[in-house]
Amino acid sequence: MARKAKNKLLKKAKKSKSDEFYTQLCDIESELRYYKTHFKDKVVYCNCDDPRISKFFKYFAINFEELGIKKLLTSCYREQTGELFGEQNQDSGFFFEYTNTDEEKSKLNSPEIKLFKGDGDFRSSESIELLKKSDIVVTNPPFSLFREYVEQLVRYDKKFLIIGNVNAITYKEIFKLIKENRAWLGINLGRGVSGFIVPEHYELYGTEARINEFGDRIVSPNNCLWLTNLDTFKRHEDILLTKKYFGNEHQYPKYDNYDGINVNRTEDIPLDYEGAMGVPITFLHKFNPDQFELIKFRKGNDEKDLSINGKCPYFRILVKNKRVKIQSESVNTYNKSFNTGMLKRAS
Repeated sequence: MARKAKNKLLKKAKKSKSDEFYTQLCDIESELRYYKTHFKDKVVYCNCDDPRISKFFKYFAINFEELGIKKLLTSCYREQTGELFGEQNQDSGFFFEYTNTDEEKSKLNSPEIKLFKGDGDFRSSESIELLKKSDIVVTNPPFSLFREYVEQLVRYDKKFLIIGNVNAITYKEIFKLIKENRAWLGINLGRGVSGFIVPEHYELYGTEARINEFGDRIVSPNNCLWLTNLDTFKRHEDILLTKKYFGNEHQYPKYDNYDGINVNRTEDIPLDYEGAMGVPITFLHKFNPDQFELIKFRKGNDEKDLSINGKCPYFRILVKNKRVKIQSESVNTYNKSFNTGMLKRAS
């Protein structure tokens, strides 16, 4: 029942243009602490954020000096402001520029916003002009427009750290970026994003729904991720492999329509298999591009879903372990040198 409730909640969000899921400060702090060196002398843009309530704006304003930010920009879509503040007749979105002056700091609780001529949608010309002036975009964009949102960031060659649904990995546009090493998953995933603040009209679905000490209504879908192109230590850590393929072949069935084996869990990836392996999509949370190569997503040679004895496992990503071949070559080189030495001694 809990899973159905969460799916119902997310489907409801997809129908809303503004996708009214607002990120908690604790989740922002939990993720952003790994990226602090990236923000020095940079213009940060939160282009789906009302500075009067956005926890992203609050985080960057509070940590402005520590991070060494040059300027903080925020902008907000008009429907977002209307539903939150009862301003149903407001036709314009708005933006706010913050540079940490004494005057601005004194007005943080009631920032002097500036109205756009248009609605403030992230795709609007006014919002794009602010995007062009920025270096890094950090926000929780509309899940229903995630493909389009990321495409815009890529088109304007922006650094970014954004929240999305785990299923975004399965979008061909997003997977292509990850495969080309132009984007990757952040630190926190699933329950690592503890929940979102929702408006009064949202039902509190799920067993983990709650009202926190500030009176915020929180829902926890537990299926979200951070997507970024800011480097972190995590993506350079090897996945520790302990299982072996040879001698345990029955645990790794081969696909009907691709020359590769199926691996049900990331921790079950064999350390001695050189060929293609189909792994769960959550593998990408631990993916190290120096250790593994991404081949393709989901499809076999016939461009149909990967299958085993006619049945399709849940979506798989085909990968290869780069280190197996290197290890094999090292062993062969050692054996060759050893044998040569033995022959010389014998003669």
